[in-house]
Amino acid sequence: MTASSLPPLPISFSDIEDAARTIQGAVLNTPATRSETLSALTGADIALKFEIFQFTASFKERGALNRLTALTPEERARGIVAMSAGNHAQGVAYHANRLGIPATIFMPEGTPFTKVRNTERLGATVVLSGETLAESTDAARELEAKEGQVFIHPFDDPLVMAGQAHWLSNSCRPFRTWMCLWCPLAVAG
Repeated sequence: MTASSLPPLPISFSDIEDAARTIQGAVLNTPATRSETLSALTGADIALKFEIFQFTASFKERGALNRLTALTPEERARGIVAMSAGNHAQGVAYHANRLGIPATIFMPEGTPFTKVRNTERLGATVVLSGETLAESTDAARELEAKEGQVFIHPFDDPLVMAGQAHWLSNSCRPFRTWMCLWCPLAVAG
């Protein structure tokens, strides 16, 4: 799948359902449990979703996997490039390695050693470049243009978004009476 053939933004619930079918069995269906303490404090029914049980301990791997599975055989052979200072990097590294796709992840020079080491341990080549995420993104985009690799954006990609949103679709079934949903999600890369 090329960038020009990606579905338009925003994503639909059917995009999330497609992602659920695509990544089913490769990520965990993590539990969501009612929090008595938070429910009592807020006066609302509050449930907690335990994405910490994913292999990379983050919902980010759902989006990475959904995007990686959409690559053509030619794109897989060329490899992928991404930018992230943490969870997206690890999700991309883990699933790219599992799928046999070469992955290069750009991270800012000040990225914590544990994030760098874990990303390398999961099979990606890490390039420390720039002081900010924006500078790392620029460097990753340069490699994308030079080598013809596909850039896997940490959040601004409809397939990544649909995959990341999958956690919600498999969480809501037991909680059909929710009136609101608060999701503390990071999108810094």
